[in-house]
Amino acid sequence: MPDLIAQGTAAEHRWRRTLPRDQTCILGRDPDVWYVPWDPWISQQHAELCWRGDRLEVRRLPQSRNPIFFRGQQREHLNLRPGEHFVIGETTFSLTSGRARVSGHLPQPLTEQTFTAEQLQALRFRDADQRIEFLSRIPAIITGASSEAEMFMRLANTLLSGIPHCDALALVCADPDAPQQPVRVLHWDRRQISEEDFQPSESLIRRAIRTGESVIHCWDSPAGSTTGAAPAPEAAWAFCTLVPGEVNRGWAIYVTGRFGQRRWTAADLTADLQDDLKFTEVVALTLGNTRQARLLERRQASLAQFFSPVVLDALAGHDPDQVLAPCQTEVSVLFCDLRGFARHSEHSSDDLFGLLQRVSGALGVMTRCILEQGGVVGDFHGDAAMGFWGWPLAQPDAVQRACRAALAIRAEFSGETRGTADPLADFRIGIGLASGSAVAGKIGTADQVKVTVFGPVVNRAARLESMTKQLHAPILLDRATAKALRETISPDEARLRRVAIVQPYGIDVPLEVHELLPPAAQYPQLPDEAIRWYEQALDALLEGRWREALLALHRVPAEDQVKDFLTVFIARHDRVPPADWDGVISLSSK
Repeated sequence: MPDLIAQGTAAEHRWRRTLPRDQTCILGRDPDVWYVPWDPWISQQHAELCWRGDRLEVRRLPQSRNPIFFRGQQREHLNLRPGEHFVIGETTFSLTSGRARVSGHLPQPLTEQTFTAEQLQALRFRDADQRIEFLSRIPAIITGASSEAEMFMRLANTLLSGIPHCDALALVCADPDAPQQPVRVLHWDRRQISEEDFQPSESLIRRAIRTGESVIHCWDSPAGSTTGAAPAPEAAWAFCTLVPGEVNRGWAIYVTGRFGQRRWTAADLTADLQDDLKFTEVVALTLGNTRQARLLERRQASLAQFFSPVVLDALAGHDPDQVLAPCQTEVSVLFCDLRGFARHSEHSSDDLFGLLQRVSGALGVMTRCILEQGGVVGDFHGDAAMGFWGWPLAQPDAVQRACRAALAIRAEFSGETRGTADPLADFRIGIGLASGSAVAGKIGTADQVKVTVFGPVVNRAARLESMTKQLHAPILLDRATAKALRETISPDEARLRRVAIVQPYGIDVPLEVHELLPPAAQYPQLPDEAIRWYEQALDALLEGRWREALLALHRVPAEDQVKDFLTVFIARHDRVPPADWDGVISLSSK
């Protein structure tokens, strides 16, 4: 593909861009287009460019203020061939077909000098003020680049401006472990516009990459003559310096130029090039660190899909093996299950992707509420999610955070606020919360691990979640969680009621079950007085005064389905407690 070169009145006001075939590009002063920020005569979006066949079509856009000049005349539309140019304001845009082709057939250098990174760092700039002025531009160059290609182009301009005797340069890449593979040119530029190909030295590039050092080659190069006399030799040179960093393995910056007709020795020429080489090494170091940082940012973003923010924060700057190592700690565990999935599966057999999107959206609500309260998403079980608090760092308010997450999930799935077209419509949830000691961290086998939590408290939270269907309560808690909440949470944020003492199916130890409720202002269907009547009924039930319990249950609003659990249980025993009644209700199924 040919390149378009923009050159303003100042040497640093330039860029070189490759024209994509049959794609329209916009030229202007808008940062989102082919950016020409230095020329006030160019509009935000000035011209439309498209390379088709063997020519560049240029069309002036209607909103542009100033004309396009081609061959000395104003043109609204023009076609360019390589070697031609057009002008807008004070900027010349030249079309060139010259390529950068790494060559292995260049003459052998007369001298070679190598420098380690430590040697270059020890050198002092002889023209420090000028070099520092150029280097001070690099942060703006990097942060202002919208892509890596844009960054490469801007750094090339900085090198051309900062190295007076540089004729051309290239950012190259070669696999150190595969010398049979060709050296690739990622970006290149030259000071003078020319249709001749630029031929970086393959031997110099591979020498620098193989040794890990900056390398200088020097040649005698014949100079042109207009008098017919034998031309005096010019001091031609090239050097190559590595771009450091894991992500830049095999990358290097290649720079070449001439010092003009002069008698030179290897020592003199090497000394003349030390400042330029050190300057290029600083640019390469900045490029390498920037790309390495961006790689870490991308890795961090990809890890965000697997680790909760609280885990990522703990990992920052610490040994992952230590942070993720399993340890025993106090946690609060939340299990949330999606109700109605089986029914929707049957009705959506012809639109499984649509069903998957709805379920993913529902799980997304659960995980978002867990993460917003600083929790860790420990696992997914089909249409259920598990979160926990208290790891990797201790959270004194872990119970309160879990409570807020549960209430937020309940509010999101409230059918009263959703229309039939809402993705969460017709879905309901059941949530179990339990608190206690557990092992949290990286748990699994030698072949596969995951960050999760393990212990009886996890099983208890899962059992409570499954019991929400039998007890008709959206959120159930164990005794430890309820006790901690009663001591710390305001009625304006949440309310609690004791539900029953049950014997879960397959478990020997009875479980005291509590319900977590929104504050009265958010859930007026169950006023505080109704909660008191229910707990009075429960006390009477536990003490064997079942008729009294029924009378108290009748004072609870009919809309409350939790009271139906006790009412049905009493009715099944003809309102008379069994002879061995101990206050525990046995559940016949999970």
